[in-house]
Amino acid sequence: MVLLAQRADLDHLAGLGRHRRLTPRTGIDFSSNDYLALAGDPRLSAAVREAIERGVAVGSGGSRLLRGNDPEHERLEEAATAFFGSDSALFFGSGYAANVAILATLPQRGDLILHDELVHASAHDGMRQSRAAMQAIAHNDATAFDDAISRWRGGGGTGTPWIVVESLYSMDGDRAPLHDLADIAARHDAMLIIDEAHATGVFGADGRGEAAALQGQDRVITLHTLGKALGCEGALVCGSRTVRDFLINRGRTFIFSTAPSPLMAAAACAALEVLATDPARIERLHALIGHAARRFASLGSAVQGTQIIPHIIGDDRRTVDVAAAVQRAGFDVRAIRPPTVAAGTARLRITLTLHVDIAQIDALAGAVEDILACA
Repeated sequence: MVLLAQRADLDHLAGLGRHRRLTPRTGIDFSSNDYLALAGDPRLSAAVREAIERGVAVGSGGSRLLRGNDPEHERLEEAATAFFGSDSALFFGSGYAANVAILATLPQRGDLILHDELVHASAHDGMRQSRAAMQAIAHNDATAFDDAISRWRGGGGTGTPWIVVESLYSMDGDRAPLHDLADIAARHDAMLIIDEAHATGVFGADGRGEAAALQGQDRVITLHTLGKALGCEGALVCGSRTVRDFLINRGRTFIFSTAPSPLMAAAACAALEVLATDPARIERLHALIGHAARRFASLGSAVQGTQIIPHIIGDDRRTVDVAAAVQRAGFDVRAIRPPTVAAGTARLRITLTLHVDIAQIDALAGAVEDILACA
């Protein structure tokens, strides 16, 4: 028989309660990252239709460095530069590809990458391809970043330190101490890379992200994904013109990928316009966040005041069973298990979007409370 090792590994995952399967969308949405419910918004659909009527193609036809560089891509990058207040922006097909390109490409041999221990898997994959040394830092511990750079400098490190964090962590819902980290970066002549995936569209003025006040600084690079609150697909790397030019010339996930659909760029432009002109949308989401924080805090959930609420259960199998029961009750809540989170911290990951209302939040909280009492 072939693939025996692979079958054995799948059986091992099943025995641990970690085997994953694709499942259809069912129940009230408490699991997606479509925080502002823009994925189905008619304004984005209209932008795509209008682009088609103008003759914009569905596919790009090639890499951006070949014939795939469409005017829609450049229009999006210009709009993003203005919206986020950066010196430049570069459009990638996914946040994953963008993170890999940033971290595999920009840090050089002799540099040091210091990353929060909970940064996304895509950041880890990029760092593994880097020529720079890397070191994990305790979660959200700004002092530990400072101390690590000082030790490295004291040991003869002469390159550039790169501080890598997320502004809002996708599994815990907590925020990074960005201003402290920016001060540390300035003091040590370091670069600060901030993945804004779950903050873009939700926090900062008009949804510009937690790092909005830092944008435009030469030592700051931000990543804004489009597939979450903006309801589209792809990602924007915002930073200096040197960062953009270097990624175009050295970023393999940019150079060797077919460019994203020009229609997706048109939709993303429309999403940025919604953020700029419809602040009530973000305000409605924040009202739901405040209500849910009060409701789920009483259940012992790890409430952080953001749209992501983890309820840590611990045991993998029990977490899967509880999630299945919540789904049978009509709510789409998923179990998150290792290796996505640390062993012993399996959890329900509850997300708040404009697809739900206060009554549905209360109904979910009641269902979770009842199910946990019986599980």
